Amino acid sequence: MSLHDLGAMPDPGKGLLDLLKEACDRLELECGAYAGFNHIDNSVHIAVSYPDAWKEHYQRNNLHEQDPAMLHAQRSQAPVSWSRLVDDPLYDRLFSAAADFGIPETGVTIPVRGPYGDKGLLSGTRKMSSEAWHKHLFRILPSMQVEAALLHDCVMQQGVVMRAINAPSLSLREIEMLQWSAAGKTQGDIADILSISSRTVEVHMRSARNKLGSMTTAQAVARAVGMGIIYPM
Repeated sequence: MSLHDLGAMPDPGKGLLDLLKEACDRLELECGAYAGFNHIDNSVHIAVSYPDAWKEHYQRNNLHEQDPAMLHAQRSQAPVSWSRLVDDPLYDRLFSAAADFGIPETGVTIPVRGPYGDKGLLSGTRKMSSEAWHKHLFRILPSMQVEAALLHDCVMQQGVVMRAINAPSLSLREIEMLQWSAAGKTQGDIADILSISSRTVEVHMRSARNKLGSMTTAQAVARAVGMGIIYPM
């Protein structure tokens, strides 16, 4: 899974980071993180208010691929308290590293499911005793679930951010072939126009269909038009 930092984007991404920090303030959390998942190209888009040193370490070492909280929450409908993860083989590896950067083990991750199959996570942490944390979590959990849903909805409605999460990375050749298909050209026509073999056209078309999550070329063209990747003819 590739990792992309929404906080490093232009204004919409920075706005998301501000919203995340405001949510953490309301929930009396020290740090928070939002993650959105693109099921088409298997990428993760994040915005975090953790210390920069930990964020850089996390991204540099691709720790999102072995983060037990993230992995469990993607498969859960319910909030995932980090204390539930102690038996996971990945737990010590991640949280031992996090402790070196002052990140506590007292935290929770809230999964969000959108109406179009979109998924997001909101995580938050605060340094306190386990007993105090569980009391705090019991108090804020309903509000945190609302904050998670609102934040995810905001992400999905922001044009630049939504394109970052949903737009597959098509090659120029794949886009070109989809555009010719939108113009009504057959696979043979495209091969003749571009002076390449029909098999080469099929290889690129198959790749484009896979990236767009489509079963047929017609579906891929319709999705590409809807996402503004190509233009209707």
